[in-house]
Amino acid sequence: MSVQWFPGHMNKARREIEDVMTQVDIVIEVLDARIPDSSQNPMLSQLRGDVPVLRLLNKKDLADQDRITSWLNHWQEQDSITAKPFSTLDKQDLANVKHWVAKLVPHRGTAEKPIRAMIAGIPNVGKSSLMNALLGRRVAKVGDEPAVTKSQQKLKVTPGFVLLDTPGILWPKIENPKASYRLAVTGAVRDTAIDYHDVALVGVEFFVEHYPDYVTSRYKFKTELGTADEVLSTIGSKRGALRAGGVIDMHKAAEVFLNDVRSGAIGTYVMETPEMIIEEERQVEIVKAEKEAKRQARLAAAVPQRQQSQNRTERTQDIPQDSLKK
Repeated sequence: MSVQWFPGHMNKARREIEDVMTQVDIVIEVLDARIPDSSQNPMLSQLRGDVPVLRLLNKKDLADQDRITSWLNHWQEQDSITAKPFSTLDKQDLANVKHWVAKLVPHRGTAEKPIRAMIAGIPNVGKSSLMNALLGRRVAKVGDEPAVTKSQQKLKVTPGFVLLDTPGILWPKIENPKASYRLAVTGAVRDTAIDYHDVALVGVEFFVEHYPDYVTSRYKFKTELGTADEVLSTIGSKRGALRAGGVIDMHKAAEVFLNDVRSGAIGTYVMETPEMIIEEERQVEIVKAEKEAKRQARLAAAVPQRQQSQNRTERTQDIPQDSLKK
């Protein structure tokens, strides 16, 4: 399953980014530390061109530090990209942002030539919270729902440092179904975009495989965890997600579980590793190649059929009209 996600304001956001990118010295890309790859927007990489980027892995307090380190090493080795674990609640991190930016743009930073930094990222990764924290005042709307920011703002942090905010944009089609679900589990994709129960099952399956102790501890399991559906059912039973007659309300059970995951109550985690993403991208390319091969086969099969139809038409036209009347 792939998710289509391109409402009108996101299309408008892309045009705005294209318009101002020529005026930008650096892009501050805010990512969700729990999904370092899935929360990237490949469209942004295309739009920024050679403009340097600082990746802030926000919500680091909710993330598995060992897996975060593996991502930092991967990006440095593969792309020489500067990335930092980050939290808007950490005053030292906020102070360091200016230092990190200045290091990447050493030729600017005065009142006459301020560093013009664009803050970008998909919905619900914390862009507005970052802006408010850097400016020391509430200027950007903050909300748990994706795509709260709807228009561009230009704000001065210091005389030598200016911020450009952009609305959160997702790319037109998320081709990797596993990435789609990770975005949904952490709350970047609206809960209406994918069935809530399905999202919770994917999340449960992940935690049972990668962080089983979290599930056991959080929900006081006394036996083996079992399948994702069995685990979610047990969570619903233990947390009182019941309908009349004692029937488990699986939607409510899904809400309980996803709220624990998104708030960090279940524990610190990262839902992907570089090796995992490399394999998933390989699988996506295989599927795309198979679809293209099938499309080409259908086109090739259609050619003889069209030719036969054309030949019949031509033969009919060659028959004398008197013969057709007889």
